[in-house]
Amino acid sequence: MMELYKSREDLLAGVSNYLEISETGEVRVKDKDALIKDLDKLVYTNVFGDEGVKELAARVIYNAALSLDIIPSSIGDLYFKLPELHKDPNFKPFTTPAINLRTLSYLMAQVVFRIMRERNAFPVIFELARSEMGYTDQSPWEYTANVLAAAIKEGYKGPVFIQGDHFQFSHSKFSSDPESEKKAIRDLILRAMDAGFYNIDIDASTLVDITKEDLDEQQVLNYQLTAEYTAFIRNNQPEGINVAIGGEIGEVGGRNSTPEDLRAFMNGYLRTLKEYNVEPGIAKVSVQTGTAHGGVVLPDGTIAKVKVDFSVHEKLSKILREEYGIGGTVQHGASTLPDELFDKFPASGAIEIHLATGFQNIVYEEMPEDLRERIYSWLKENRRHEWKEGQTEEQFLYKTRKRALGPFKKEIWTMPEEVLNRIYERLY
Repeated sequence: MMELYKSREDLLAGVSNYLEISETGEVRVKDKDALIKDLDKLVYTNVFGDEGVKELAARVIYNAALSLDIIPSSIGDLYFKLPELHKDPNFKPFTTPAINLRTLSYLMAQVVFRIMRERNAFPVIFELARSEMGYTDQSPWEYTANVLAAAIKEGYKGPVFIQGDHFQFSHSKFSSDPESEKKAIRDLILRAMDAGFYNIDIDASTLVDITKEDLDEQQVLNYQLTAEYTAFIRNNQPEGINVAIGGEIGEVGGRNSTPEDLRAFMNGYLRTLKEYNVEPGIAKVSVQTGTAHGGVVLPDGTIAKVKVDFSVHEKLSKILREEYGIGGTVQHGASTLPDELFDKFPASGAIEIHLATGFQNIVYEEMPEDLRERIYSWLKENRRHEWKEGQTEEQFLYKTRKRALGPFKKEIWTMPEEVLNRIYERLY
């Protein structure tokens, strides 16, 4: 039975048993065991509570985490050190997993923190894209609170990297009303930083125009907007925090990125950034190596084996480190790749790898059949406009089922305990 706090007064009275809240809003945990015992109730209130109490639950979790030395942080300082670290012949390259928790984010984050603690696996990024906030019904504050609550429950201490993935400009919206789309991105950045998203990927790659012959002209909107929003972040980030910012030179699923693409973007970006008089700039660049978000779906609904061009990472990360002094390249669309490929990413110079669909797939595979069938019926009725000509039903359902995670959020979170336990064990 999901238990919620019904009002602000109810919540403040309940947490007073284990938290001390000063007049200035500072929180001190005075009974950690009692906090952990009440944590599920706080999380469910954060996720499903009424608007008047929902954000309060999130902020209580956030401040309790700070009191326990669980600190939302930027990974930028580490990434900027990589060019120098790579000069050391004894340095062992690493690739940071960036995990999109589209559903059951509290449960899934617990698994991640458990693995981090038991295997000394660090760093890990928890991320959510602009589009995912919509179709999964997760606000920045809700997402941050779920991640930090999981850290509390698993006894983790230290930095927590929470990232805005694909803060992406819509090509259609930008074409029809650029100022409204730019304002939407600015507002999203402010909401995200307020909630502890101190890592943000600006994605204007949707505006790259490969019909132009000149590479600078192809990338001009991309690098100009990435520079503009780098400056916006720098001018609005919290004092003492340098948000880790990423850029992207080619939309994932398109043609593979080249050194020429990268230099056109970086040279234009740095030239434009000088006009804003801010530093540092971006710490990483997302590139295309042959993958696609969610994988390439075959007619029977299975995922095709994709050949990743690791030479793209090798060439482009080397250019980024040696010519521009920043960390390296980022790989998207990777969670459905074969396991044997993953150890090749650190050696190739990829500093970050984004993982989403593979975790979502586990939830769909383990959920009760009647719930899955209800979701599929809903998709065929409500998302039929996304059914592309030539797609089989299996392909359509696989590509669109992420759209049901918000509408069926409560049903997924309240699946039988034995189902949730199976999901936990498979993730672990």
